[in-house]
Amino acid sequence: MGVGGIMWVQVGKIEVHAVFIGEYQHNMDDKGRLTMPSKFRDELGKTFIVTKGLDKCLFIFSTEEWNKFEEKLKTLPISSKDARAFSRFFFAGAAECELDKQGRINVPANLRNYAEVTKETYVIGVSNRLEIWNKDNWENYNEDDDLSYDAIAEKMTMLGI
Repeated sequence: MGVGGIMWVQVGKIEVHAVFIGEYQHNMDDKGRLTMPSKFRDELGKTFIVTKGLDKCLFIFSTEEWNKFEEKLKTLPISSKDARAFSRFFFAGAAECELDKQGRINVPANLRNYAEVTKETYVIGVSNRLEIWNKDNWENYNEDDDLSYDAIAEKMTMLGI
């Protein structure tokens, strides 16, 4: 069963996909170790990828989801300056990580600096990935007056969602 009791099964072959949901506050220690919420640990697997995310957060992908993401990035035209920059952003900042026996990950210093994560953090589930946020950045993001959920919903409607 997936996180929070949610799973997807493809007809014809058994294929279970993790759906990460929820918002959890955790503290990072002085050595850059962060406890992963217990609900997420099994779905992450033994090793997983942590990379720079958008909006000054970090993205965490299971190996399976990272491989899917990587395949999509490979389809971007190398002749496009924006496509090259987008790929560099994710690949150059990526690190393979694993959980220790206490369920913690050691977040590399370059990624901690990028996302400004020091002590108080949020770990949030966003469907096929997790995000690590600096506490203040996450709270500011959610209070942003420019973040109009009605306007976003209208844009999603145009995308068929």
